[in-house]
Amino acid sequence: MPAVGLVVIGRNEGARLERCLASAAPHIGRAVYVDSGSTDHSVPMARARGIDVVELDTSVPFTAARARNAGFARLLEIAPGTELVQFVDGDCEILDSWWDSAARRLLDRPELAIVCGRRRERFPDASAYNRLCDVEWDTPVGPADACGGDFLCRAVAFQQVHGFDPAFIAGEEPEMCFRLRAKGWQIERLDLEMTLHDAAMTSWRQWWKREKRSGYAVADGRATHGRSPERYRVKMYRSNYAWGLLLPLLALAPAWWTYGLSAVLLLMYPLQYLRLRRSLARGRNLSSADASLYARFVLLGKFPQSAGQLKYTLDHLLKRPKVLIEYKSAEAPPSTTPPASAF
Repeated sequence: MPAVGLVVIGRNEGARLERCLASAAPHIGRAVYVDSGSTDHSVPMARARGIDVVELDTSVPFTAARARNAGFARLLEIAPGTELVQFVDGDCEILDSWWDSAARRLLDRPELAIVCGRRRERFPDASAYNRLCDVEWDTPVGPADACGGDFLCRAVAFQQVHGFDPAFIAGEEPEMCFRLRAKGWQIERLDLEMTLHDAAMTSWRQWWKREKRSGYAVADGRATHGRSPERYRVKMYRSNYAWGLLLPLLALAPAWWTYGLSAVLLLMYPLQYLRLRRSLARGRNLSSADASLYARFVLLGKFPQSAGQLKYTLDHLLKRPKVLIEYKSAEAPPSTTPPASAF
């Protein structure tokens, strides 16, 4: 088996980071933990486990792209023979069944740059938002356009595209995968359990910020690669604006001179919800409850995503710096015990 290294990124993950590092320890050669300004015991705990730690300069805005690039660079400094690199977020635990099968797949398929698997939510019933995450990550297996934050990567492929674009405050993984595919590399999602994730997302405000960040990333990706033959992120960008901004304006703005008749356009939302629910139940084999929940929030998500796209446009026009839209608390989590169900 080739030499496998580990890059973990995190901020105030506490016990979750301990679980993450412990899950990887039996399977790797060298590991690097990149910390983004933690105020808990994450840094000394990682060092006590013999993990090489990179503490990012707090005067420069934090992004996951910047952290992963720094981790990769440090890993190859301390272990230059590393061939494969497992990237993982500090709130995830890597399952034992993942390592050998994933590495062998990259060995057997030299055209693959990245393999990823199924990320599962540790406490899917703790809140509706945790459940949404779990459904969102249940994506089709086989050839893929992109991966998430947890994946096994061929080091030479990562180097060829110079890693992540640190200018992206979100959506950095699909953007890097876009550049990998442009170089002829392929990405594959395996039919394997890969990681357990602890979202700890329990409020509407957290969900709204997460979706707003997603919209910002869509706009950023479209501005960067939208004119490519693939028309990267163009369809999603238009869809967000159509459902999150244009349709409400067309329905409500002329309502006073149409005697409210224009509001009939709002019926398109329940119709779209029914279409999405049926498609999810059939195409992804979701339960009725999960299909209903996910379809509802896919539609609702168009509003914060549109807000995120507008924010990107304003930032660009006013030449304002990109600032990370955080949906998790900057404070260390008090416990990993799941809260009471929000259903």
